[in-house]
Amino acid sequence: MSNYYPNAPRRGGNSMRILMVLVIGLIILAVITGIAQAFSDKPSVLKTSNNKAVSAAEMGSATVPWDYKVEEAKVGDLIGVDMTITPNNQLLPNDDNYATGDKIWVLSYMTAEMKTDADGQNNVTLSSWAPLKSYRSAAAAQEDLVGLKAEVKAQVDLVGVYKTEYQGKFRQFAVITLPTGHSIKQPVSEERYASLKDKKQVEVILEEVHDFGDYDLAMSKFRGWAE
Repeated sequence: MSNYYPNAPRRGGNSMRILMVLVIGLIILAVITGIAQAFSDKPSVLKTSNNKAVSAAEMGSATVPWDYKVEEAKVGDLIGVDMTITPNNQLLPNDDNYATGDKIWVLSYMTAEMKTDADGQNNVTLSSWAPLKSYRSAAAAQEDLVGLKAEVKAQVDLVGVYKTEYQGKFRQFAVITLPTGHSIKQPVSEERYASLKDKKQVEVILEEVHDFGDYDLAMSKFRGWAE
């Protein structure tokens, strides 16, 4: 019968070709899918691993104003529109047309880089002192300093108090949370320990250090108990 229809298609051959096309198509699809997953599966900072790597959001990191000071200094070399100040030869703009040898007062600042690690511990790295502004009088410098640093009384959360013992000697501590959100530990007397142990909040004295470029950015530093 096959000789009678010489141009008739062979069914078995067609089936094999269709099957091969399907197999090849599935292989190509699998390869494409694998490549796509390889490109999309980038390491994510939100993933944790066995070595406790955590995201930047979990760790927390910020640079905050830490301290200011006013010191007497002398104008050194004049370099273009700038000047050096002795004794450290730091560079400042010569905004007030000083001459070499003039006595001036310099406002300097220090910042702190604060990081919270995977265990919730605060790590603080302080910068070096850097000059910020010069003045012809100490009174003018102090006027600016008062605006940048101020002591205030505030009510803060008391995380709790605890007591430790070593070789028969006891030490008491209180942990409070400052308005900036980080917690600090302070040694306390037995009397204060007893007065604090049932409280949830406590009044303290804080020193607020404001950023000279952005006054709303401030660092609160514990300066004592108000009670």
